[in-house]
Amino acid sequence: MNVILLSPGFPGEMPFFARGLAEVGAKVLGVGEQPEGALPDLARHSLSAYLQVDSLWDEDRVIEKVRRYASGLEVHRIECLWEPGMLLAARLREAVGVVGMTRAQTVPFRDKEVMKHALDRWHIRTPRHVRASSVAACRKAAEVVGYPLIIKPIAGAGSADTHRVDSPQELERAVGLVAHVSEVSVEEFIEGEEYTFDTICVDGTILYYNIAWYRPRPLIGRTVEWISPQTVTLRDVEQPALAAGREMGKAVLRALDFRTGFTHMEWYLKPGGEAVFGEIAARPPGARSVELMNYACDIDVFTGWAEATCRRRFSQVVRRKYNAAVVFKRARGAGRVARIEGLESILARYGPHVVSVELSPVGTPRRDWRNTLLSDGWVIVRHPDFETTLEIADCIGADLQLYAE
Repeated sequence: MNVILLSPGFPGEMPFFARGLAEVGAKVLGVGEQPEGALPDLARHSLSAYLQVDSLWDEDRVIEKVRRYASGLEVHRIECLWEPGMLLAARLREAVGVVGMTRAQTVPFRDKEVMKHALDRWHIRTPRHVRASSVAACRKAAEVVGYPLIIKPIAGAGSADTHRVDSPQELERAVGLVAHVSEVSVEEFIEGEEYTFDTICVDGTILYYNIAWYRPRPLIGRTVEWISPQTVTLRDVEQPALAAGREMGKAVLRALDFRTGFTHMEWYLKPGGEAVFGEIAARPPGARSVELMNYACDIDVFTGWAEATCRRRFSQVVRRKYNAAVVFKRARGAGRVARIEGLESILARYGPHVVSVELSPVGTPRRDWRNTLLSDGWVIVRHPDFETTLEIADCIGADLQLYAE
């Protein structure tokens, strides 16, 4: 089976998906902007061929180049697991004549207003929402939605350019901050905890799913510098408290007629138990979340996705053994990382439960925490007991510190 994989070297999880495709027997044909020699070793060694393009965002030129590249070659799948490239992948499928999501099927996963209108028709609970493309339209939308509200890009990913607004005065500030965004969604702010519902599907049937909890919810974690944000993959995904979110997730997939591949949905659980839809993408979650799934069950979700995509099955044996949490760290100060404190004592205390430590080495520049959740590194832990998992994660958040000078 020949599979074209867009951007096999970036973001950081993509080489693992390239490896997964190769492991299930696919010939992986990579298409990306990086020179082949600059690809991560794992990606480069997983590819059968590589086509470098000037820019993935010059879609017409990419399509023409890929059509010439694939001339005379039978292409079975075209895959992209990076949010910005989803529509390019859909256009390529149509141009080359490959099965998979079309542009019409992809748009509801990229355009938050189209997405929510589609779910409204299925009577799935979404926040009140209005599309806006000007300051005047944002003001009018605020009158409809009411305060507090959220402003975020129509085609955004994560919490980038997302702002909570509690008053008309804050609205004026927020519209200035998103002035570079052509269209935004103005929507009701939902009070509650934020969870995910992540799936791997084949022909509309869910073969694997995951639920994770954001601590704190991303809007807070991405705006308060001293916080060490956490994502916690839950061992007990069948607990009654999450039933409304599970059922809503299944209903969302039916409403959008998702067939085969990975999905990542975010939803809110209100204090009274009501589940409210957030958004969904036809791709895996980022920020090491797939690794959490692996650690929680001792499986390989990267290869599981590839097998589902290429072989229409998921043979990974899912035994939910652990809760798993990733804790992202932000260095204090400015400049280069000068020292790391607290790691030795944490490893001495919790060593068997710490499964991955990837922190920026001393001497490297501190990263801009506003632009990347990964910040200056992360630690992944796991434990069968939920409360113990949170205890370890919170200890890392409080006692592990990086200092920049």
